Amino acid sequence: MKDTAKHQGLRNQLAKQLEEKGITDKHVLEAIRKIPRHLFLNSGFEDFAYQDKAFPIAAGQTISQPYTVAFQTQLLQVKKDHKVLEIGTGSGYQTAVLVTMGAKVYSVERQNELFKITSALLPKLGIRPKHLSFGDGYKGLENFAPFDSIIVTAGAPIIPKPLMAQLKIGGRLVIPLGENEQIMTLLIRKNETQFEKHEFGEFRFVPLLENKN
Repeated sequence: MKDTAKHQGLRNQLAKQLEEKGITDKHVLEAIRKIPRHLFLNSGFEDFAYQDKAFPIAAGQTISQPYTVAFQTQLLQVKKDHKVLEIGTGSGYQTAVLVTMGAKVYSVERQNELFKITSALLPKLGIRPKHLSFGDGYKGLENFAPFDSIIVTAGAPIIPKPLMAQLKIGGRLVIPLGENEQIMTLLIRKNETQFEKHEFGEFRFVPLLENKN
């Protein structure tokens, strides 16, 4: 598991590219510069790891395009020690970005194969989320609620009610909404019953599926 000066150079280039595409949050860019994305991919993709592209990973899933990761993270407005719920651990790259930014991350993955791979990988990279679980993302993690923010890394046809319930007042929920094409959607919880909704254009994600696999 090597991380070289060449990899670091490619990461710096990637961060610069993301900045040119409109990512302004310095903490997000700093995390992108630090995290060895090539170690989250099948070694066959290593040479492409720092391109701004999504790639296939285990269990028919993908590692999101770095721009998408940065965009979603920027919308969350993560502060140090924020409790963040992540729905769809996937490769663990998004988890790593949040942990590197100082968040306390609670993450759920429904694909058991992926859950096992990522649970083993993250500690090797010195990335320690508060809690990783194998489960149904639609249900969230009620035992650990409420959360400062919630990030969903798969396209959802609807906003799952349990996730809305598990968000603190003032908290932010970022979710790609839609069947084939998704609209990046931000909900800000105003009080017990009211949410403010913002939309940020089209993105493409694998679908958010219910139950565990």
